[in-house]
Amino acid sequence: MRNEQRKVSVALGSRSYEVIIGTGLLASLGQRCKALDVGKKCVVLTDTHVGPRYADKAAAALKAAGFEPSIMMVPAGEAAKSLKVVARCYDGFAKQRLERKSLVVALGGGCVGDLAGFVAATYLRGLPFVQVPTTLLSQVDSSVGGKTGINIAAGKNLVGAFHQPRLVLCDVEALKTLADREYRAGVAEIIKYGIIKDPALFKKLEKSLPKILARDTAELLSVVTRCCEIKAEIVTADETENGERASLNFGHTLGHAIENTAGYGRYLHGEAISVGQVAAAYLSAKFTGLPDTEVERIRQLFLLAGLPVTYKTKPETRGRLFTAMQHDKKVSAGEIKFVLAKKLGEVVWGHKVVDADIHGALDFISG
Repeated sequence: MRNEQRKVSVALGSRSYEVIIGTGLLASLGQRCKALDVGKKCVVLTDTHVGPRYADKAAAALKAAGFEPSIMMVPAGEAAKSLKVVARCYDGFAKQRLERKSLVVALGGGCVGDLAGFVAATYLRGLPFVQVPTTLLSQVDSSVGGKTGINIAAGKNLVGAFHQPRLVLCDVEALKTLADREYRAGVAEIIKYGIIKDPALFKKLEKSLPKILARDTAELLSVVTRCCEIKAEIVTADETENGERASLNFGHTLGHAIENTAGYGRYLHGEAISVGQVAAAYLSAKFTGLPDTEVERIRQLFLLAGLPVTYKTKPETRGRLFTAMQHDKKVSAGEIKFVLAKKLGEVVWGHKVVDADIHGALDFISG
């Protein structure tokens, strides 16, 4: 099993790239980046949690391949995804005299990847960047597809750009040191892929989730690869979310609102979308024919993963949730839109849901 590797291609013409999933990959970072025909100057952008563990190893691998790396640390978590931190990064890039071929390496979880991708997309009107995701959530979802973004007071990821990475390096060994809460949060995105696209994956999770939670290497290689395959297929068909890519937002309309109203950091992204997916399953039974038995299977799988499935709300909290949902990127003509499931593996997107039915979903998840 040592140093086993799998590859997934994201086919986007001249912007195509590979996602490498395996073990012992960090040591190969420099040589893989060297093959990308980029400049020697590079910045490893990481956070205060991941940096002390992996940044020196990443920089050493880059230096051995002829790069001139520097390390830039940002706060851990959603706090990094702010205009203030973006400005700090721009100033740091200028101080390092980065040029248009200089490389940005995003080393960390989804927040670091979102931030680094956005800064890379906008500094000098676009720098090449590489994703080295170190959390389960970022390996199976956010590192692939070129979505970048930062938060503002009105909502999550409301400022962003599409900017594809040149390479994604998913070293599953990094997941062995991930905090249990962060790890379980990543499982929420894996379950999502089963719901929206792959009923066989969902069924597999019902049987093998204990092994995945135990961080079995073979199971991790299998599920991370499968999720990346699904994400690559969707992104290839709809890069800028004009259609099918919206299906990836199952559970996210309410999930993002929970993150925003609770205060970023109180709920991890995976925890919030776990609740959001249970609410979306309830609405799916009401509007798109999802059988009640499958609603319960969905709910039970999140429970098995140790993820929240309830969110109690007071009237004033609901008001804030609705305000946050009105700011969601998927709102059209002031109407809140949801991704809903017809059955496991088949969803529809852009489904209008009126306030009374959203209240019904909030009642359902109140426990």
